[in-house]
Amino acid sequence: MPEEVPEGVPEEVKDNMDLQDARNQPEPDFEQPRALSPIRPKRWTILAGALVVAALIGWWVWSRSHTAGPEAEPVPVVSVRVAKAEQRSISAQASALGTVFPREQATVSTKVSSQIKTMALLKNRVVRAGDVIAVLEARDLQAQRAEAQQALRQAALALEGLKTGTIPQAGAQEEKSLRDARANVTTARAQYERRRDLFAKGAIAEKDLEAARLALTLAEDELRLAESSATLRTASISPNLLAQATVQMNQAQQRLAALDAQLSYATIRAPLSGVVTDQFAYEGEFAAPGTKLVNIADLSEVIIKAQFPDNVAADLRKGHSALIEVQHVAGEQMTGQVSLVSRANDPLNRTVEVWVNMKNTGGRLRSGDAARVIVTRRQETEATVVPASAVTLDASNSDQGTVMVVDKDLVAHETKVTVGIRTPELMQIVSGINPGDTVVIEGNYALPDGTKVQISKPESEAGGDAEKEKKEGGEAK
Repeated sequence: MPEEVPEGVPEEVKDNMDLQDARNQPEPDFEQPRALSPIRPKRWTILAGALVVAALIGWWVWSRSHTAGPEAEPVPVVSVRVAKAEQRSISAQASALGTVFPREQATVSTKVSSQIKTMALLKNRVVRAGDVIAVLEARDLQAQRAEAQQALRQAALALEGLKTGTIPQAGAQEEKSLRDARANVTTARAQYERRRDLFAKGAIAEKDLEAARLALTLAEDELRLAESSATLRTASISPNLLAQATVQMNQAQQRLAALDAQLSYATIRAPLSGVVTDQFAYEGEFAAPGTKLVNIADLSEVIIKAQFPDNVAADLRKGHSALIEVQHVAGEQMTGQVSLVSRANDPLNRTVEVWVNMKNTGGRLRSGDAARVIVTRRQETEATVVPASAVTLDASNSDQGTVMVVDKDLVAHETKVTVGIRTPELMQIVSGINPGDTVVIEGNYALPDGTKVQISKPESEAGGDAEKEKKEGGEAK
């Protein structure tokens, strides 16, 4: 008869026990039944061990589910790079491509029609104001001037003849009579004054004084008659003839002056000092009025003309400094000064022309060179500044954004900030953080608020530390 199995024993243990009992039972003897034997101690030992193991397993599972609770997930740690917010000056800059122009330039042209008699090869040559550029053939003008000079002399003689009268001898006689009358008056007046003094002293009789007074009166009458005769002769000339002679002489003078001017145009001189940048005509060619000969540019000082957006030009003023970068002068920035901000706005491109004046030391800049003009729009001297990579803007043109600030427990907190001046490398923080705060500059993209972080060193510093450790290890060996 099989043994009774205690309650709570698993089915697998029951099956094993039944199988073991079956193997241990003796073959039945149908002839003579035997009495049942008691349970062996070995079977009870196996059963007790199984029960103890099952109890231990159940207790361990129960204790884990009720006392330890669910297994806690490990807290993630993110490796980031950080920087300190600094208080320093920052300026907003803007740049535009411009073209170099000379401060002064002139195109020298001819004013008369003639052949170029003398002209050297002048391109790239430095000239001074007043230097002779070319000489034109002017023999015909010189002949015309000589003819005009003779015409002027003839007109002057005609006018003089009308003024002095038509008969030269009569005019000479009248002039002699006028001079004699003036001399007689002078002599008679002197004699009268002497006799008056003598009469006052009682040296002469009164009749001698009266004779001297009569002689003075006659001399004065003769002078008045001579003056009246000269006046009447001059007045007898026709006023129209005199005016006509005057006009002819003035015309002759103007003709001579015009020919002198044309002769001066035959010698062409430089109007300013500079470099001859272009030469259009050469010796032996025929030049009509207005023919271009050369271009002269004063490159001692240049003007860079650039087109800036209207919102940038609104912040610029005359006298502001500017930096100039020229392609063929690599690695060097030159300083200029804003000399003009145009009052006109290009309605198509919404740009304003800005001029920057700069000394061209050594003549390194050429007319027509391309140059980049960098101007300062705004500047703050004591601003809270962080690297540009530390700020995540709400939009590309927005002044609002976020910064991940790391506290003393190395936990990153998302902080709202307001941005001011921006440069490619730095940003001004108007509000949100203070100088000295630690901000994440690498690894802050999509970093959750409250994340535990680990500060990593830049590659240059890490490489230096590794090299230092390697060196120290070698010295120890």
